[in-house]
Amino acid sequence: MVFSSIPFLFFFLPLCLILYYAVPYKAKNYILLAFSLVFYAWGEPVYIVLMLFASAVDYTNGRLMERFGTNERRRKGFLCLSVVINLSMLGFFKYADFVVETLNALTGASIQPLGLGLPVGISFFTFQTMSYSIDLYRREVEVEKNYFTYLTYVSMFPQLIAGPIVRFSTVNRELHHRNIRWKGFVQGTLRFMQGLFKKVLIANNVGALWETIRAMEPGSASVATAWLGAACFTLQLYFDFSAYSDMAIGMGRMLGFHFLENFNYPLYAVSVTDFWRRWHISLSTWFRDYVYIPLGGNRVSVAKHLRNMFVVWFLTGLWHGAAWNFVLWGLYYGVLLALEKYVWGKKLSGLPSPIRHFYAIWIVVFGFVIFVFDDMGQLGGYLAALFGAAGNRLFGQEFLWYAGNYGVLLAAAVLLAFPVYPFLKEKRKRLPHAGRVVCNALGMVGYVLAFLLTTAYLVNDTYNPFLYFRF
Repeated sequence: MVFSSIPFLFFFLPLCLILYYAVPYKAKNYILLAFSLVFYAWGEPVYIVLMLFASAVDYTNGRLMERFGTNERRRKGFLCLSVVINLSMLGFFKYADFVVETLNALTGASIQPLGLGLPVGISFFTFQTMSYSIDLYRREVEVEKNYFTYLTYVSMFPQLIAGPIVRFSTVNRELHHRNIRWKGFVQGTLRFMQGLFKKVLIANNVGALWETIRAMEPGSASVATAWLGAACFTLQLYFDFSAYSDMAIGMGRMLGFHFLENFNYPLYAVSVTDFWRRWHISLSTWFRDYVYIPLGGNRVSVAKHLRNMFVVWFLTGLWHGAAWNFVLWGLYYGVLLALEKYVWGKKLSGLPSPIRHFYAIWIVVFGFVIFVFDDMGQLGGYLAALFGAAGNRLFGQEFLWYAGNYGVLLAAAVLLAFPVYPFLKEKRKRLPHAGRVVCNALGMVGYVLAFLLTTAYLVNDTYNPFLYFRF
């Protein structure tokens, strides 16, 4: 798809910004809407109908909720209609073939799968439209009376394809009145560039090593190499997905919007609970507010609390894709979170931070092995390689070769996965004026050099899809 290419965004974004800043304030939403629809339709002109349909459904139900504001039965009916239509649309396009293939495997039937292509970003914009309807029913937001303003919210291209999931309450005020200033543009540009550097310089290159290791036969890769590959995929996924979030947040700032953070150095976590407070924050808070708490949260009996946790994590896994490995991955975290809550959580909190961090990162890296293989045979083979059960040796020459050739890259990736940048920013604030000037100058030189290096990589590799586009 054309819009999954970073170079396409390089040409698209400047054109949008030029027109966006050139037109009067009242026309800015319409320019943003037009470019957002073009952005989505460029790659999948057919599936844009789904997004328009979902937007129309929730906008109409919202107006009807307002119309019957004192009739709770009707308001609940419109909410249910919205949820059913959105989930039916998501379920049909994302899970129909999964259901068919599962039925065939269980019953021996030969039902022909539909072979539907997955509309890009459907999981994200469906959850956004649903959050608007739910919040409106709860009277936590006011109804949006302008359909084009609402459609601008749903289709906003910076975060349309792979998040973060932006709730209407977050941008409602700014959809109508926002400050578009030079300072925001500069901050947004720098944040966008940070994401671009993370994607091109780190995620793509670490991912190349992961793909090389993944292609090896399970028995030919040493245990150390298998773990190195798992660590590489973890780093690739983190830098790839957080890079998209950085770019989306940066583009939002250029346009005058303040999207919430989606990552907070998750690989710095000291427990599984801590990891999920830091990873894909917009998704975990969505399930917390719209599934976990309505089910009763943790203010129920132990049995019901465990039920609530497993429902949420089953759905979290399934949200990521129509394959059993995603369900297994979700339940894997459900079990671990339950154990942290009721078995070893207090003992864990008393351990030294390095031990807690090692515990958390081992669980995360192992979990992403489950996440990446949708073929159970391949998953079993790689898990065997991780623990030496595939007849593979503990160390091998290939591990030393990979560690030697990718050592600097991996060290930089690990360093940047920790909150080094915020630490240095805080240190810079305490410097005298002359010291801050020098740091700012060095920072700008660093941005220029990183940009030149990124451009060189993009010239050689024009196709740079983000991993989360397929979810």
